[in-house]
Amino acid sequence: MISTCPFCSTHYNLTTAKIVVEKDDAHLLHLECRKCGSAVVALVLTSGLGVSSVGLVTDLTSDDVLKFAGAAEVSIDDVVDMHALLDQPATLFAQTTHKES
Repeated sequence: MISTCPFCSTHYNLTTAKIVVEKDDAHLLHLECRKCGSAVVALVLTSGLGVSSVGLVTDLTSDDVLKFAGAAEVSIDDVVDMHALLDQPATLFAQTTHKES
């Protein structure tokens, strides 16, 4: 189980872990380190064979995780479209980040 911060090795206070989404035997948790402030999103699954978990270091808050948990999936077409947009020399991104002298 995810019990310590991956950055500073401080033990998480599991009573402060936020359950973001619960579905059947799966729980999506948000844990924040009280020492360094880093956060982890963890998926914890329980079954007849035991408990398993996978965690991901994130800069999202628990509210952000909840917001994105219900969002539509990013498709392969979305990724290809974004790549094509960013590959153009005069994208909106380039125009908004250009500094005037």
